[in-house]
Amino acid sequence: MAFKTPSGIAEEAVRLGKAKTTMGWGKLLVLGFLAGVYIAFASQLAVTAAAGAPWPQQFPGLQKLISGAVFPVGLMLVVIAGSELFTGNCMLPTIACLQKQASWRGLAKNWLGSYIGNFAGSLFAAYFFATATGLLLKEPWRSYIGSIAQAKCSISFLQAFWRGVGCNWLVCLAVWLAIGSEDIVGKVFAIQFPIMAFVTLGFEHSVANMFFIPAGIFATNAVSWGAYLINNLLPVTLGNIVGGALFVAAAYWWVYLKQ
Repeated sequence: MAFKTPSGIAEEAVRLGKAKTTMGWGKLLVLGFLAGVYIAFASQLAVTAAAGAPWPQQFPGLQKLISGAVFPVGLMLVVIAGSELFTGNCMLPTIACLQKQASWRGLAKNWLGSYIGNFAGSLFAAYFFATATGLLLKEPWRSYIGSIAQAKCSISFLQAFWRGVGCNWLVCLAVWLAIGSEDIVGKVFAIQFPIMAFVTLGFEHSVANMFFIPAGIFATNAVSWGAYLINNLLPVTLGNIVGGALFVAAAYWWVYLKQ
């Protein structure tokens, strides 16, 4: 399987990041919506697989591993089919800006547009699975999605922030490795293991949580919208930015591209 060298990945990341900062609002919002739905599909798959296992209480680590094993399908759809995911965009436009191939204004536009699109797509999918189809209104999935929402909103601000850092460090590494592969099979393997790691470790992904917690609210009223936005979405989003922009984009720019 053909692949790029680490420095070659960095150069390609700059090219991709530059293109993202010049995308029009219409395409950006539609592609952001699709990315939100794709991550929601993977989130629902993880809930269905993990909550349906007959032994979750006895083997909680294995339950997390099951979730992690199926969740990477979301990023596979994002990367291979094409869409705009905020967490991956924390890395790509950033490295292009650091290399002076894109503007910081273009980065802000990309982040805002992809974030709005992701949120809209995730809310649509949460309503779709929790209310329209009723798939999350049956046990054990109803209780499970409610417990996920409660758990994610009960951790401290700093814990949520640092879990967001760890998550997007791994997510952006998955995107980075996928850029390095020049065939679809290689991209699938590049994405599978870092994403499986972040889910199994219990890190926090802002876009996935745009599905998990609203779905829990729709299905069970487990938490309030205010608790979701302040206790989870805000710190996790900030952590995701640091994880992708600092620990992946800035680090590899400094190593491979800075003159």
